[in-house]
Amino acid sequence: MRGFNESAKFAFTTGIAPTLLKAKSSFGSKSYRHSFSSIMSGFRIIALSGRELSKSEKMQIGKIIVSNTGLVRKLISLGWDTLEVQDSKGKTGLKWELTKYADLGGFIGN
Repeated sequence: MRGFNESAKFAFTTGIAPTLLKAKSSFGSKSYRHSFSSIMSGFRIIALSGRELSKSEKMQIGKIIVSNTGLVRKLISLGWDTLEVQDSKGKTGLKWELTKYADLGGFIGN
């Protein structure tokens, strides 16, 4: 998580990313649990944009993460099962079940 936050901060300060992202743990979704899930199994990304993001903006952030199979596998191996994306203003976000994006062939069970 620390590495993600450092990379996100670098991308924002150098102008690569238009919004600062920050990751933290959350409870995740019980229905997404797998055999490696930790107690705090949600990997929550908060976009510190200063405004509410549209659903499509949150979707775009999530798709960037889940399209990186190596990153998804790393998140799973570290105990996360749920990716959450939300903004700093809104109360709702979007969720993805990480095992669906890891190209594992169904080898990690619940």
